[in-house]
Amino acid sequence: MLTSFMEGLLCCLTSKSTNMVVPIEASEPADGYEFVEVKPGRILQVRHIIPDRSVVEEPSGQGGSISCKRKITVYRNGQLFIQNLGDRVTAELKTCQNGERELNSTLEVELTDCGNSSLPASILEARSDSNIARNNGASETGGEAPAAGRTDHSQQARKCRRKPKRTVVIDTERKISACKGTHSDVALFFIHGVGGSLDIWGSQMDFFSRLGYEVIAPDLAGHGVSSVPQIAAAYTFYALAEDIRQIFMRYARKRNILIGHSYGASFCTFLAHEYPEQIHKMVMINGGGPTALEPSLCSIFNLPTCVLHCLSPLLAWSFLKAGFARQGAKEKQLLKENNAFNVSSFVLRAMMSGQYWPEGDEVYHAELTVPTLLVHGMHDKFVPIEEDQRMAEILLMAFLKVLEDGSHMVMMECPEAVNTLLHEFFLWEPTTPPPPKKDSKARPDTAKAQTDTNTTCESAKVQTATVWQTSSDGEAEAEPDSKAKKMSGD
Repeated sequence: MLTSFMEGLLCCLTSKSTNMVVPIEASEPADGYEFVEVKPGRILQVRHIIPDRSVVEEPSGQGGSISCKRKITVYRNGQLFIQNLGDRVTAELKTCQNGERELNSTLEVELTDCGNSSLPASILEARSDSNIARNNGASETGGEAPAAGRTDHSQQARKCRRKPKRTVVIDTERKISACKGTHSDVALFFIHGVGGSLDIWGSQMDFFSRLGYEVIAPDLAGHGVSSVPQIAAAYTFYALAEDIRQIFMRYARKRNILIGHSYGASFCTFLAHEYPEQIHKMVMINGGGPTALEPSLCSIFNLPTCVLHCLSPLLAWSFLKAGFARQGAKEKQLLKENNAFNVSSFVLRAMMSGQYWPEGDEVYHAELTVPTLLVHGMHDKFVPIEEDQRMAEILLMAFLKVLEDGSHMVMMECPEAVNTLLHEFFLWEPTTPPPPKKDSKARPDTAKAQTDTNTTCESAKVQTATVWQTSSDGEAEAEPDSKAKKMSGD
């Protein structure tokens, strides 16, 4: 502690940041490590593993074709109204915690207060035909009428929702197939967050490279052994996103899978939005909610760099307490071996202050059609589970899995469970239900419509069972909640 204080005092006197991370001297890549110059003088270390494939299995061409139809309307009062028009997506892929189908096809979200309305700032109303029918039946049989206040709120919400500000219509057909390690057109990209390094993915990179996958994992600027620019503008979201874009364009294959942790999940979302045809699937580990990023004005990371350096032992201890479910010798060794939270105070301050991304709001996320697996550590103190639940609500195709023994660094705490979840998701593909059989007998139109409806429901049940057969870990049902900023720690 005394040494850190003296170094911090020296930092204040000399106006320089100590404990800087610099790139190692290496002219030849070794053990799969490469150095990529994304900009003049801006060099990132990348671990690139190309496994030896004796027999390359080409994709069979089979897989599920999902109709992605969605209408997103933003009103002038801040309401977000989402209509899922693709029957297969809403009936087969949206699944609740108990495994039953979620029949909701409409989401109504109020992001801001509506005039003088006393409605909460964040409200989710999930509606279905069955609920509407139930309500109508209650009214016809003399059921209890809704409260007057509730009716007033509903009417007032409708009035406030009359003038759309922006409407986005998504209508596309997306083919989803299994990604095996023997497929030469598949690449896995692992992206860490604030304070991490590519080494935190050690267990995942070793596991999937042994299965034959091509693996790419970069060190963000200022992290690991990548170069450390001495200007704060080099660590904004847009600067780092451009670095990730360059890495992606250099190593991308035909089918790419993005795996992001914490702040790194935002870069995955950015790439999925920019290259929807090349991103086949996506995994977010403790990524947080679908909110626009904005740095907090009242944060410890706004303190001067030298003060943060003096507090670095306290910050490291706090990260250990909040990032791991258990704080023993094993967890401390994991931090040391994987070079996690080993960045300079200058980089840490610049990274936290540069998290400004106003485009990444709920509408931005709702436009994504990439199948996404959300993994959340139950004991995570950086990212509340409500944020990942909210992400699962907004995304078109999202599956939320909660690991009870993990925290923020769940990929290091529970590597076997995480690897299994990821692998099963990579191999998952929706099955196309068989076409309904044609009946030669003439039937009344009403009877034929009823038969078609029953056939569709049965197919949806079979499809849902297939989708969730791959994973047995717990998952949480979505509820609306917080708009907290994505926190660091990796």
